[in-house]
Amino acid sequence: MRRVPPLLAGLLIGTAAAFPAPANAQQICAVDMNGNGDAADPGETATCHLTATGTFMCPIGETPCAPDAAGAVQCPLGSQYACAAPASGGPATCSANSCIDTSQHPIADAPPINDPGALPDGPVDAEGNCLGQIEIFAGHGARCRPPGLFTTFSNCCKDKGKIIKDGMGGSLTSISTKIAVARGVFNGMKAAYTAFKAGATASQAAQSGAHAIIAGIDPTSIAISLAVNFMIEVLLQGCDQEDMEVGMLRGSGMCHEVGSYCTASVLGICLQKAKGHCCFNTKLGRIIQEQGRPQLKSFNTKGWGTPKNPYCRGFTAEEFQALDFSKMDLGEYYSEIETRAQAQIQADMKGKIDAYQQTINH
Repeated sequence: MRRVPPLLAGLLIGTAAAFPAPANAQQICAVDMNGNGDAADPGETATCHLTATGTFMCPIGETPCAPDAAGAVQCPLGSQYACAAPASGGPATCSANSCIDTSQHPIADAPPINDPGALPDGPVDAEGNCLGQIEIFAGHGARCRPPGLFTTFSNCCKDKGKIIKDGMGGSLTSISTKIAVARGVFNGMKAAYTAFKAGATASQAAQSGAHAIIAGIDPTSIAISLAVNFMIEVLLQGCDQEDMEVGMLRGSGMCHEVGSYCTASVLGICLQKAKGHCCFNTKLGRIIQEQGRPQLKSFNTKGWGTPKNPYCRGFTAEEFQALDFSKMDLGEYYSEIETRAQAQIQADMKGKIDAYQQTINH
């Protein structure tokens, strides 16, 4: 049985109680403060507070009321706005921004894209060879969410470094393998949180979730320390499973951003945006897709699809053969290979020097 590193167990329990839930206030107000057409930025959405008269007041633009010449309390923003004292006590205030009852006008929240990509579900011969359409450098659609109401105004699209190691192969299942790593950590964190809420001790809660985390991490395909830190951070930020998956692959250079779309709104006001992506098996796959699609007429109509429905299919064998690689700029990939080669040489040299020193010291 694999033991849980003490540091990981401590991180699990230290963060479990802080896992946030999506906002679901009954009375909210949403105001486009910066004029960009939505209310998805920090400070543009707030929970309304109850007043002494039983109504709700929007704290955005809330202004103290003042007595007029006759001694009557008036709203400086205009006589059409009512003054009311907070139910908790204090002077009367008013606001030009109205509250929305979400029990009457529910927030419409679009689900994650959840595109599995190309699945190995075609016919095969007796030797297991695919008899159907083969897709080369196929990807899958997914989204991550920038700061907004449902991410506690944290950036779930922020790159966190190269967590997923490139070069896991070009098979159709390699993307699934990488996603399984992220899901294993996510499920383990949820298991620890559930146990902690149920009254388990710190060590018991860590034990309940850590096996799922450790089982999901392949040391040859992922930077373990970066992955653990990344998962803890995004869980604290209110990011969900697909945010994590895209964050890991995007930070490793394997995703193409298609664009932004609104994923949560109320009364036509956008509260949360998302960025749609096509994520590929490797960084090279992403580069060849970006450089190769403009060469093929078959992609002229759809392109990359829409942000909400990315078009991430791979190349057919005929399309791949038609690509002119002499017109592609693969400098981004070559530079990484050179850096990786230098690092490997240095590691080999250090190993040989250490081995030599151990020999002469004994």
